[in-house]
Amino acid sequence: MKTIFKKKKSFSEKDNLILLINKKRNFSELNFTKKELEHIKKELKNGKEIVTINQYDRHVSIVFPKTYKNKNQHNENIRLIGDKLHKTFSEKKSVVISDINKNSKNILLIAEGLSLSNYSFTQHKSEPETNRLKEILLNYVSDEEISELQNIIDSVYLTKDLINQPFSHLTATDLANEAKKCGKKNGIKVSVFNKKKIESLKMGGLLAVNKGSLDEPTFTIMEWKPINAKNKQPVVLVGKGVVYDTGGLSLKPTANSMDLMKIDMGGAGTIIGAINAIAANKLPVHVVALIPATDNRPSGNAYAPGDVITMYDNTKVEVLNTDAEGRMILADALSYAKKYNPELVIDFATLTGAAVAAIGHYGLVSMHKDSEKDHAELKKSGEEMHERLAEFPFWSDYDELIKSDIADIKNLGGPYAGAITAGKFLAHFTDYPWIHIDMPGVYSKTKYGYRGKGATGMGVRLVYNFVKNRYYHGTI
Repeated sequence: MKTIFKKKKSFSEKDNLILLINKKRNFSELNFTKKELEHIKKELKNGKEIVTINQYDRHVSIVFPKTYKNKNQHNENIRLIGDKLHKTFSEKKSVVISDINKNSKNILLIAEGLSLSNYSFTQHKSEPETNRLKEILLNYVSDEEISELQNIIDSVYLTKDLINQPFSHLTATDLANEAKKCGKKNGIKVSVFNKKKIESLKMGGLLAVNKGSLDEPTFTIMEWKPINAKNKQPVVLVGKGVVYDTGGLSLKPTANSMDLMKIDMGGAGTIIGAINAIAANKLPVHVVALIPATDNRPSGNAYAPGDVITMYDNTKVEVLNTDAEGRMILADALSYAKKYNPELVIDFATLTGAAVAAIGHYGLVSMHKDSEKDHAELKKSGEEMHERLAEFPFWSDYDELIKSDIADIKNLGGPYAGAITAGKFLAHFTDYPWIHIDMPGVYSKTKYGYRGKGATGMGVRLVYNFVKNRYYHGTI
């Protein structure tokens, strides 16, 4: 169910209400009963951040946010308050969010946390969803701010829908069609290469991974190029689109390891959501998204350990493990990105279990080449959005681990530093400023704050915030 934001100039005694208030405020002016005021003061004295009053025909939650010296910590706390309030207001038709000090930033942060908590994936349930807020009404917030937030939240929902969708309903072709829908809605130019075109381009990595599949691969290009673009060279986003991964002939060996492999297109889902947000809000920035997509399944014709594959850029790759397939399809896309003469390329991929083992689902792992300043800015955006980057070393020593005895490079580096050697493999196919994002935070098996349970949508707000701050600081 989509969360709708609307502007509300004032609120009445009939409205469900979330009211942010300064602790020093004189509560007597807030039109509460004597008993309610006593309750508020008592809870405040006990250090409560949220005091909820049930007035029978409505709920009122008074919010006293804790103060933090760190601005990012303060903002994330406000979002998490929105998440906590969702349980109180989820069964209501609507709620008004206001701030006694007319602080629009805090109102938007509460709305962000509340609306992201309001997401649910129920497409395959027989009973319709009922316990979700239909609209969030915002006081003291401009129409432009509301529109921007609406488009960002819709884009996160889009990404979460794509990642939560099972393979039975999301083949590579289906994923390409979803990209087309975004393009039609928001003015993004979308081109989809079919298998014949991919073969003519000799994208050997993508074709090799697809060999074991009954379904054809796709290579999707999404381009947002407004006439007022601030950048002469585009930012290129690349997303791994393995719509389902068995490991191929190197079948995943551990129990339950295939249960969640529908999420292996998380990188593709993330960049579709990101470019959707950028275009919907009409950021004046030229952005291109490249999505190589296929499933990875075993069959009599599947590519095999020991094979040597000729990639799009003519690099010869020795395949030591067919479960290291994401880097194979990303390599072709990274090589293809050279044709755009990009200012910066960022790839997103659910690439390695090593990244998950290192940091859990609490963030994203990053590596970079020739992009020190851009990586620092992306890391800053990660702190602001609480979609944080854990930077891994990218020392030249690791290059030795992907050298092959019989080909140019091999697709597996060995038992150690798996996330880094995967990044080193990708780096071979780049000759431009580049940032690699490995995505352990794409999915959570348990509720993770306002990100919920399942697909987290992590990465969409990060990219949007980074692109907006890098090129454009005005009001949308």
